[in-house]
Amino acid sequence: MENNEVEVPPYFLCPISLEIMRDPVIVSTGITYDRESIETWLYTSKNSLCPVAKQPISDVDLTPNHTLRRLIQSWCTLNSSHGIERIPTPRAPISKAQITKILRDTEKPQLQQKCLRRLRSIALYNTSAKRCMEAAGAVEFLASVINTSSQVQLSALEDESLLDIKKPSDDALFILYHLQLSEPGLKSLVAKDGEFTESLTRIMQRGSYESRAYAVLLLKLMFEVAEPIQIITLRREFFTEVAQVLHDQISQQATKATLKLLINVCPWGRNRIKAVESGAVSVLVELLLDCSDRRTCELILMLLEMLCQCAEGRSELLRHGVGIAVVSKRILRVSQVASERAVRILLSVSKFSATPSVVQEMLQLGVATKLCLVLQVDCGRKIKEKAIEILKLHARVWKHSPCIPSNFLSSYPS
Repeated sequence: MENNEVEVPPYFLCPISLEIMRDPVIVSTGITYDRESIETWLYTSKNSLCPVAKQPISDVDLTPNHTLRRLIQSWCTLNSSHGIERIPTPRAPISKAQITKILRDTEKPQLQQKCLRRLRSIALYNTSAKRCMEAAGAVEFLASVINTSSQVQLSALEDESLLDIKKPSDDALFILYHLQLSEPGLKSLVAKDGEFTESLTRIMQRGSYESRAYAVLLLKLMFEVAEPIQIITLRREFFTEVAQVLHDQISQQATKATLKLLINVCPWGRNRIKAVESGAVSVLVELLLDCSDRRTCELILMLLEMLCQCAEGRSELLRHGVGIAVVSKRILRVSQVASERAVRILLSVSKFSATPSVVQEMLQLGVATKLCLVLQVDCGRKIKEKAIEILKLHARVWKHSPCIPSNFLSSYPS
């Protein structure tokens, strides 16, 4: 708005953004704000205090201030000659009562798909609409749709003709993810005796690429807020399907979400071993071979380091034909974070799995040379300390080997 030539009445300005309000609403403390600004304050920053009154906002339902909106629109019209554009009348927000009616209509089987499409469009509205859906009980309904539909997936295992049929769970997964659920909402999903997690596991196994991606994106969010007991009790099948999603590289977003999910759950209980037994190490090595994205490389190495903290993980890395080679290659090639993680992996192997044949293999693959190079460049104190530790561990075999160029021997620690 061009308002340099006319003074704007101060009560037209939102107390948060100090801009003219386009959709003024009143909160429970009696203060008027622009809808977008106060919703961002309440839902994005998770701040429940009124910015002006500094009192808790007891009810998140926002009451439209129609009188003030009409005054602002009239003022805009009167000052149109100064370049002031009239603010359009905002679309009426979705109410909890409207959502409740849609959810009631889903009880009629012939209306369920239509209602899901309606909820899908609402889920792409503003933050207020998303929270309204959550408050009206949409999360519980959508979870039940996914649980029921995932049972049909079991039938699809025997009847291939059912696989290409669009299922209600496809829409339900889309909606749940785009609702950007609150922490309580996510906890309610993970706390249902593992039923919902098992449903998502089945969808990862036989669902469409899109549904598998949304399943893993949801699981990542759920297990960021899950209790330890819920993480420890994850079944082997869960890790098998998560590893398969990684292997299939459905999308870069799904790959990163899957890596973060595994990083969150693997430190608990026997989850490292479950992941290794599900083939995760081999999948990670294959991903690392062709990975060009910096953040993805860092996540892969972070997870590999975690899995190599157990004997089973180190054994799988060494069993892979290029496991040690691809880890060593990433040192000084991606980022300082990636280099440190790669050196940590090599240190785990050197400390606990360094048979004579492994030590010779590392030498022939250029690991010793790469570690000597680490000592000559500026790459961080922690990386250098770990590189020195590895070089000292194998000094008897490596230090006088012709495999190490003479110009690097001066860097070899005594």
